[in-house]
Amino acid sequence: MPTTVPLSVLDLARIDPTIEGATEAIARSVRLARVADRLGYRRLWFAEHHNAPRVASSATSVLIAHIATQTTRIRVGAGGVMLPNHSPLVIAEQFGMLESLHPGRIDLGLGRAPGTDMTTVHALRRTGREATEFPRDVVELHGYLSDTSQVSGVAAYPGQGTNVPLFILGTSLFGAHLAAQLGLPFAFASHFAPTMLHQAAQEYRDTFDASGPLAPPTAKPWFIAGVNVIAADDAENAAMQKLRAEDGWIRDVLAHSGPLDDDAIRAARQHPQGRQILAMIDRTIVGTQQQVVSRLDAFAAEVQADELIMVTLAVDEHQKRRTLELLAPELP
Repeated sequence: MPTTVPLSVLDLARIDPTIEGATEAIARSVRLARVADRLGYRRLWFAEHHNAPRVASSATSVLIAHIATQTTRIRVGAGGVMLPNHSPLVIAEQFGMLESLHPGRIDLGLGRAPGTDMTTVHALRRTGREATEFPRDVVELHGYLSDTSQVSGVAAYPGQGTNVPLFILGTSLFGAHLAAQLGLPFAFASHFAPTMLHQAAQEYRDTFDASGPLAPPTAKPWFIAGVNVIAADDAENAAMQKLRAEDGWIRDVLAHSGPLDDDAIRAARQHPQGRQILAMIDRTIVGTQQQVVSRLDAFAAEVQADELIMVTLAVDEHQKRRTLELLAPELP
């Protein structure tokens, strides 16, 4: 029972440090990637985070390379690379290499946030001011991946001429306007920051410039919205998985306060801070196959999305896999 718009997957490559390490988490991502590949999902993205003990995707390009070798047709990419953390030339070389190894299967989503705290920003040898150069850096990166380097005498090898597709990622009107101005696709991270979703979607469509400086031939707006999803064979199981996922979300956000037991999680749910944390994942669709497909279609229509990228929010690997199976674009 496919949706009316293409479906993609954002894998957060989560680690539960109480029971596993990065090796086990990455192996799980590989298994789920093979499922998504077999079932016809359009793309599979991983995000860059640093100093995050529950996330295994800090070396994003390395993980993308590994996943691409374990799949055959799904597009694999970054959702995204936090460009202020890097030299545009280095990212062009990394993703030029990926595209050379896996032609026609690599995406490069770009964000301007650091994906971490300021102490870690300094450990990355950044100042925290690099985000102001994000628009210029995107143009420079595009030049390295095309045949129009912005820096005289400097080219990306590999990278030059690979034309790896670029996507702007964001949670605000800034990203929407920049993507529209440049003529690029725009992905809104409504799976964890839904507040500006409608305004950003409208801004992007209203201001899109098909002749923008980075627009590919026959460019048109392409808006991707993020959404958390749990699909199950019965509604009761789906609801239970949602509660567990919410508990995990609260635990992760409040991790700096120390370990939280079940009583502390229940108390946090009733606290204004806990309710604010849960509001971050307000765009979560839960239910049976029919219920979820219907709600995904309604969500896509609501924000005029051309594509949805799902976070399979269930805690259990079995239920993550079952979500992908129930919403498969192609029959298993």
